[in-house]
Amino acid sequence: MQFVCYPKCTTCKKAQKWLEEQGKKFEVRDIKEDNPTYDELKNWYEKSGLALKRFFNTSGLLYKSMELKDKLPAMSEEEQLRLLATDGMLVKRPILVDDDKVLVGFKEAEWNSIK
Repeated sequence: MQFVCYPKCTTCKKAQKWLEEQGKKFEVRDIKEDNPTYDELKNWYEKSGLALKRFFNTSGLLYKSMELKDKLPAMSEEEQLRLLATDGMLVKRPILVDDDKVLVGFKEAEWNSIK
């Protein structure tokens, strides 16, 4: 299982602590140092069943400074995925990637469904 996070993020810290308390085995990946690629993001998006907008860190400074709230609706999925792949700080976190599941953001009730 891969835990994609930003170490300074309090939600990521909370999620990591929860994973450890549950005795889950996982690899930590710093989203700022090791940005997800286009192919990874496309795979995660398809596996997650979520709307693509859920993969954007809408409360982030970069998202706001780029005025993406207004630009995203006019962009294709391909363009949005390529944009996400340019900077890990645009991507919502944490992301938990398992063999058959991808969870975005930390919601304990959702995370309880992982094996």
